Amino acid sequence: MNYDVKGLLLLEPGSRADGFFLLKSVETKTASNGKNYIDFVLSDKSGDVVGKLWESTPDDERGFASNSIVKVRGVVNKWKDSVQLKIERIRNITDEDGVNVEDFVRSAPIEGEKMYSMMLDYISKIESEDIRKIVTHISESKKDRLIYYPAAKSNHHAIRAGLLYHVTTMLSSAELLLGIYDFLDSDLLYAGIILHDISKLDEMDANELGIVSDYTVEGKLLGHIIQGIKELEVAGAALGTSKEVILVLQHMILSHHYEADFGSPKKPLIPEAEMLHHLDMIDARMYDFKNALADVNEGDFSQRVWSLENRAVYKPVL
Repeated sequence: MNYDVKGLLLLEPGSRADGFFLLKSVETKTASNGKNYIDFVLSDKSGDVVGKLWESTPDDERGFASNSIVKVRGVVNKWKDSVQLKIERIRNITDEDGVNVEDFVRSAPIEGEKMYSMMLDYISKIESEDIRKIVTHISESKKDRLIYYPAAKSNHHAIRAGLLYHVTTMLSSAELLLGIYDFLDSDLLYAGIILHDISKLDEMDANELGIVSDYTVEGKLLGHIIQGIKELEVAGAALGTSKEVILVLQHMILSHHYEADFGSPKKPLIPEAEMLHHLDMIDARMYDFKNALADVNEGDFSQRVWSLENRAVYKPVL
């Protein structure tokens, strides 16, 4: 970006801004003189700023969408003690801009393509041909979205490529625990981890920034657990997969939330499903603890965290 590296909110009135921003929302309004203008909520690392494009045209109003990246040029103003940007020019980005979307949105610490390759390494370790084929089939059919999809709209791993980050972390943990609990079937556990949340790609609508706009109709009516069971049934029939394999994998997906209140009408009835549930919970909880304590000073408590039963968590002085 060409403007002061401190960000828009820290620029003095009269300063010029010229750079790329995440466009969070767009709203056309009418000024007191009867002419239309557009309010853009723009975001950079310093926070959110309202940008105003005065005397907008119908083309301006149709040309921009929420949750996209734009290039903006304008002048910083103050309005009622708030920073605003008077927009002179605004456009959508192009490939030639060479913009890295991860500079604008919270993203997994590992690039999506690399995590996908990591997941493929675990799939290659699955010895059962039936299990390996169905996991490969479903994963490959969703690769384009897997590399950027979040794991949730607002809960754990609600970041760009968060779903793959969740899955690959669980796979790494599972590999270590399989060395301790060696009676577990690694094929089932790896497959269950990869498939347990994969239908979140069809439960939520997310763009390439990893931002969820809403849940899909099927997602609202069924949810990713039932969607995942459906997908296994269809894929299994197409591949001629053993009915026992399909049934056991469906049970793992069905039971991984553990409680009926959270969408699982059955508790785990095989040890691999029990381990899947606990790996899922450990990874989600540790992610939430890390997030909650990221900006907390030693000896202080965080804000209350809804996903941790509304606890305020503590960072020890060590």
